[in-house]
Order: sequence, then C-alpha cells, then structure tokens
Amino acid sequence: MAWRPRMAAHNPRSFIPLGPVDILAGPAFFAAAYRTQSSLRVSHVGVPMRRILLLALATGLTACATQPRHDTTPVDTTPLSLIPMPAQVARVAGHFPIDGSTKIATAAGDTQAKKVAAQLQGWLRQARGITLPIVEGKAGADTIWLHTEASVKGIEAYALDVDDKGVRIAANDETGLFYGAVTLWQLATDPTAQNGLPGVHIVDKPRFEWRGLMLDSSRHFQSVSDIEHLLDQMAMHKLNTFHWHLTDDQGWRLQIEKYPKLTDVASCRKPVGPDIALTGGADKPYCGFYTKEEARQVVAYAAERHITVVPEIEMPGHAQAAVAAYPKFGIGKSHTVSSDWGVNTALFNVDDGTFTFLEDVLDEVMEVFPSTYIHVGGDEAAKDEWEHSPAVQAKMKSLGITDEEKMQGWFVARIGEYLEQHHRRLIGWDEILDGKVPASATVMSWRGTQGAIKAANAGHDVVMAPSPNLYMDYLQSSLPDEPAGRPNVQSLESVYTFNPVPDGVPADKASHILGEQLTMFTEYQPNWGRVQHAIFPRVAAVAERTWSPIADWNSFLTRLPAQFSRYRTAGIIPADSAFAVAIDAKASGNDKASVTLSSQTGFGKIRYSTDGTPPTAQSPEYSGPFEVSLPTTVQAITFANDFGVSGPRSAVIDAKSLLRRSSDQLDTCSNKLAVRVESPTLIDGVRPVYKVDIMDTCWVWKGVKLDGRYGVAIDVNRLPFNYALWKDTAGIVTRKAKSRDGEIEIHQDTCDGPKLTTIPLAKAKGGPATLDGILPKREGTHDLCILVTGKPGPSTFWVIDNVQLR
Repeated sequence: MAWRPRMAAHNPRSFIPLGPVDILAGPAFFAAAYRTQSSLRVSHVGVPMRRILLLALATGLTACATQPRHDTTPVDTTPLSLIPMPAQVARVAGHFPIDGSTKIATAAGDTQAKKVAAQLQGWLRQARGITLPIVEGKAGADTIWLHTEASVKGIEAYALDVDDKGVRIAANDETGLFYGAVTLWQLATDPTAQNGLPGVHIVDKPRFEWRGLMLDSSRHFQSVSDIEHLLDQMAMHKLNTFHWHLTDDQGWRLQIEKYPKLTDVASCRKPVGPDIALTGGADKPYCGFYTKEEARQVVAYAAERHITVVPEIEMPGHAQAAVAAYPKFGIGKSHTVSSDWGVNTALFNVDDGTFTFLEDVLDEVMEVFPSTYIHVGGDEAAKDEWEHSPAVQAKMKSLGITDEEKMQGWFVARIGEYLEQHHRRLIGWDEILDGKVPASATVMSWRGTQGAIKAANAGHDVVMAPSPNLYMDYLQSSLPDEPAGRPNVQSLESVYTFNPVPDGVPADKASHILGEQLTMFTEYQPNWGRVQHAIFPRVAAVAERTWSPIADWNSFLTRLPAQFSRYRTAGIIPADSAFAVAIDAKASGNDKASVTLSSQTGFGKIRYSTDGTPPTAQSPEYSGPFEVSLPTTVQAITFANDFGVSGPRSAVIDAKSLLRRSSDQLDTCSNKLAVRVESPTLIDGVRPVYKVDIMDTCWVWKGVKLDGRYGVAIDVNRLPFNYALWKDTAGIVTRKAKSRDGEIEIHQDTCDGPKLTTIPLAKAKGGPATLDGILPKREGTHDLCILVTGKPGPSTFWVIDNVQLR
C-alpha cells in the first residue's frame, strides 16, 4: 500500500496567545527547537501542550484582572510589540483591564461585527482565561465596541482606540474589523499589558493589497491540519493571500474527478534520500493528495480568516507527474513521476486534446477555488521536447511562430483567454513575459527583480517573490545546526530590508506592484517542523514590509521577542538564527584557545559559561575574545531583558576540535550549486547534514597551520544523486579517477597545487566511513583543497562530513 501522510481530522484551530506573564521565550523553549530542528520527524506543539500553556496563563492573570478602572496615570511611553507595526500609533493615557465585567458589544443587526466579535472572544478567552459575553447595544464603560462605519476610509482599514473607559474598533467592512481585532489581540499579548490593555489611538491600513505566502505541497506534502495551522499564523500577521503550489514534476496533489489517474498515479513517486524514512522503506512510494472536499475545507478555513487561496497548476513545464499519468498529453516519451529536484524536461504538448484536458482541469479547479487569480506556473519550461517534436514544430509553423519561447507565450495566452472567459485572471511566473500574454495577466517576479520591472513598465500588475531574497529554502544562517537547504544565507535582515518596489519601476508605474510574498519550496522541508523553521520569523518581516508604510529594522528586532512568545503559545517553533550564538575558537598556544562569540544581529547580550552549566541571565556578559584552557566546554545564549531569545549553543574546545573542521566550516571550491543535504540513514542516532556543491565535490580549508607531519581522518558518506540539472549538467566538474569509486585528494594551497595525499574511497564500501591518510611534513600556514575524483552522479555522489588532523 502506498504511504500517504495522515490527514488530521478537521479541527478549526484558534490561538492560544501568550498572557502577560509569558512575555519572552526562555532558553528552554529554544533548546527544544535546537534539538529538534534537524530531526526528520518534528511536529508542532500538540493540543496537550497548548492546554498546559493555557492553564499556566490562566493562573497568572489575576494581576491584570484586579487593576482599578479609569486609570488616570500619565501616558505610558513603553514601546509596543506590534507586528506588523500599524500605520499610525499614538499613545494615550490610561489602561483598560479585561476582567469578568468586560463585554464585547456590537450594534443590533451588524452581522459583520458580530462575526468578528465571536473570533475576538475566542482569542481573548485563550489569552485571558475568561469568556467575554457578546451583547448588542452601544459603546459604554467596560465594553469592547466593534462597529462598521463608512467614515473609516480604505480597503482593510480600521481605527482602534483604547483608554481607561473602553475599547472601540471601527472599520468600513468585516476585513477591517478583523484586522483591528488582530491588533487588539496583539495588545493583549504585549508586555505592556501587565496593567491592562495600553492606551492607544491607532489609524491603520495596509501598504500593499497582496501580502502573501506560497507553500509547495508537491515536493513534500502537508496535512490539512498543518495548513490550517499556517493559515492561523498568516491571519495573525495580517497576510491575506495563500498561494498553494499543488502540481509539479514530483507530484500532483489535487483530486480531479474527470482524470482519476492524476491522483491514482501522479500523486506517488519513488522515495529517494530522506523520503525513505518518511515512507518506511525504499519500496514504499511517497504519496499524498487533497480531495476536492479537503481543498474546499482549506478554502473555507482561509476565508474565515480573510485569506484568499490562489491555486497553482503548472503548465506547460513542470508537467512530468501529469504526463506520467496521461502520456498522451505529453510529447510521446514515457515518464515516471520524478524523484529528482531541479528542472525536468517533460512538457505538455500543444494539440487541441491537451488543451481540452487542461481546460477540464481548470474547470474543476475553479469550482473549488473562488479566487480571482489562477496561477498557471509558466516557469522553467525546458524546450528540449518541443524542439525535437515534429508535431510541435508543425504546429508552430502553422501559427507562424518562429521559436519555442514564443510558442510558450501562445500556450499561456490561450489559457489566459480561457480563464478570462470564466471571469478569472491569469497569474504566472515571470517567464510568461517571454511571449505575448493577455493584458490582464499578472506577473510573479521570481528571477530577481528584472521581471517585475519589465512587467510593470509594460502595464502588468506584479507580485514580488524574487529568488533568493524571498525564497525560504535558503538557510537563515551559516550555523552548523541549520537543517538541510540552500546555504547561500538569506538572513532575517535581508528579508526585512528587501524593498518591494524595485528602483527600475518609475513612480507612475509603482501602483502595478501589488505586494510581495514569501516563497516556500519544500525539497528540503519534508515535514511541518522544517516548514516552520524556514518560515518563522521571516514571515513577520514580510508582514511588516507589506503592511507598514515605514521600515525600521532596529525597532522590528526589539519587537521580535514578544512575537516569539506568541509563536511559542501557538505551537510554533521559530528559527532563532538571528540571535543564536556562533562560537569560534583558535589555538593561542600553551594549551589554551582564544574564543570569539557573535550573533547575526548583535541584538541583546551574549552570556556564556565555561563551567559546564547552562548560561543564565546572571552569567558573564561577553565583551570580547577570551582565553580558555584546554579542554573547556563553552556554552552561550543571547538574552534580552534577562530572557533568552536564542537556544543554547555549546562547543567542546580541546586539542582535537582545534584541528577539526566540518563541511559547514569549509568553503566549497566553486559554489556552482551548493546545498546542505541530509543523510537518508541514521548515523549514531541522527541524520547528519553535509554541505556540498553537487556539481563540484571539492572543499577548501583555509589557513591551516601545518607544522610537522599530520595524520588526517575524513568522515565520508555516499548519498543518492537526485537532481535534474537540465543544461547545467554540462557544468558538472569531472576529475580523473584511478578507480571505480574514486579517491579523495588533498592539495596544498590550490586544487592544482602539490598533492599531499590520496585516499581511496573504495575503503568506505559505499556508505558512511572514516578514512585515514598521512600528510607529508610541511611548515607554515596553507590552504588545503580536499576534492573527490570522478564525477558526481548520475545516481550517487560522495560527500564529506568532518576533516580531522591528528
């Protein structure tokens, strides 16, 4: 029986926000994240944990409930931890405690306000431990008043006032009221809420209309419950568009009743690499799809949270799964559902029968998804099959089309016309600009920003989703405990400082920039825990840049600790990469080492210990490099206001560690296509992650002090090579090998420098092993080039883990 990820029963998840006693996440929380983020089977905090947190919060709220009414203290100027920061915020005098006498009030017959009132009631019940009654009537003392009001101008806009007499949220529609309620919830979970909701006057509306997140469910599949969990968090960040990537070469994930093979065949692939651990065996396929009813459930769940679901059905490329199920819609070649990441070459053909198939598919897609936009992909359509197909070439000739790129433009335009006939709009990746597309087509710019500039200047609307800036499969730091992914770091700051309006778009065209979105492709995110690590807290950065009119990175950093606590109580384990401590040690002579500590942002205070105990808020504060005797274990945590904002990091510093480097600490030689890949098998109870350039298996250890003769031990492993590189295959570096399995060579200074040793890889017998060699006597400081002979692929390739000099 094919393995399919278990689909959780429908469980509309409301939040358990933090109470005022749980202001910042402590070291223990991030320690759990640190321990589990590289595990293949991470799951989010389940209901029992959330109940424990709720009980803890409910028992700690008496201070807020006993505050006197009508506080007349001066205006509190303590910064608010709101994300995204509203457009206009003014502090006013007073606080408004929420207690048993508080009511949520709406006008009689105001159905929109009543709906939002019920949602707010649930959030405050879980944040405050009490259920506030919802009543009809006018605003008065002890009330949270929600009402629609035409005087509030702007789509999704709202006004929010809090003082010692009550709370008032006004908007011209339900969506504005919803976002006003979200801001009120954030105030209730803000550190300043110790004495009740802080007094504020907020007038707010979003900067952009498209505030989105794309999730790839084709490469790896998520349960409906996990997607609902994500939608919950999107709503509380005021994101409004969920771009759902449902089809690709590696799997077709949506039920289409007219074409059952799309789920019977195209939803399953042979497991390769870590997928084997998910399915339970190399002979058990990796499968999963959403029934139309499950997809409708996601759409309805999102709509309750004012989120539009935009489905993506890829064409004409990324079609291998579909063509594997229905070869007649391809170019005549036999295909299987791909197990390889990258650019596969299978395309849909261009005859009328294929367009009938695609229109039938789109009919069922439009039946499930009411969104104005339908995403049709259009990216990375390798034209090899079209170039060699007599039928496609004949069709091009009959249409007067001179090249395959223009043929793709014709293909996409025909689909766009069909969508327009059904009152929908086409959106596609920026390759659709390579041909003629409908004027109404919207472009999603992913190949940097040039597609956006070209599209906006041509009068097309644009959604910014550029790689690498907003691609979440890039790692968030260079720390060795990051999970598998692409190691060209896209830090939290780089996400935050990306400007959604490119410089090349003139002012009179800037209105064509609809907004931006995070893009979460999931080749290296096989489970919900990994998805969380990649998205959070970077989603907060995108939320602020698409909502708030002013960007302030330093202010954003100070507001993140409270946001991390909100994540904690919602069952989210965010990446602490922005705050985590990197520990670097260098020999300083006489059995001592000099230790340098640093974090990516420099935020907060680094505190450390050297006595084997975890650091606390009272531990020494790091102020500069310090010396330790060998051996010593150094542990470090970043603290903000005496609360840990990172998990503990530790390093054993001894004579061996000073002469050891992991693949993460080495440079790749050419950086053609570097990735951090995960072992498909457990080694000593964990799955190691290796940094490697899959097109050039070569590493450099810079600045090695070679004094005398050294033994060398290298940990190696052989992994599946499941990459479809298309034209990049020609760039794979091949080095002459002396044997079938190849060798490891170590060269001095450069990879063409003197060869210091050769170690046969046959000794590893195709799996994880430690190989020993001898380096001849050398003096001075040199770079070491460590390379693998032979050629990576086509089915396996060698990686190294640690290099240890002895």
